[in-house]
Amino acid sequence: MPSRCAIWARVSTDEQDSGNQIPELRQWAARRGLQVAAEYVLDRASAWKGEHREQLARALADARLGRYDVLIVWALDRIDRQGVESTLGLLRRFHEAGVPVWSLKEPWTETADPRLAELLGALYAWMAAEESRRRSERVKAGLARRKAEGKPVGRRAGSTDRKPRRRSGYYARWERERATAS
Repeated sequence: MPSRCAIWARVSTDEQDSGNQIPELRQWAARRGLQVAAEYVLDRASAWKGEHREQLARALADARLGRYDVLIVWALDRIDRQGVESTLGLLRRFHEAGVPVWSLKEPWTETADPRLAELLGALYAWMAAEESRRRSERVKAGLARRKAEGKPVGRRAGSTDRKPRRRSGYYARWERERATAS
C-alpha cells in the first residue's frame, strides 16, 4: 500500500481555481493515510497546448527517483487532453516508474487490474479530448454568429494584453484580414 503521494493540480483559465482542487486532494490523501511528499500545481496552463510538459517531466523524474508512491489528481483530464494515445502513454510511463495515478473523480483508477484501468483510461482520455474539441467548436460558432449579426468580436477597444503577443497565428491572420478589408 502506498504511503507517500504527490498531488497534481492544473487549471487552464482565470475562471478556474486550483484552490478548489488542492484542499480536496489533500483531504483525500489524509483519508487514505498518505503523506503528501510533493505538489505540482499549475495555474492557467493548457494541457491541450502542452504548457504543462515541463512540470510533468519533473513529476515523472521524481516518480522515477522514488520520491512518492502514487500520483493523485482531481481528474485525469487535469494531466492531459491530447487524446487516448497521449494519456495512455503518460499513465504507462508513471506505471513503469512504479507510481500509479489515482483520480479523485474517477475512482476506477484505483482498481487492482491494470488492464481494466488502461481500458477505462482510454475511454476517459477520448472523452476529454472530444469535450475540448466540442468546446472549441462552440466558441468558433458563437464568434461566427456574432460576426454575421454585425456585433463586435474580440477584445473591447482599449483593453490591453497581459503578455506580449506573438506575431504569428491569429494575430497575423487578423492583420491580413484587416489589410484586405481596407
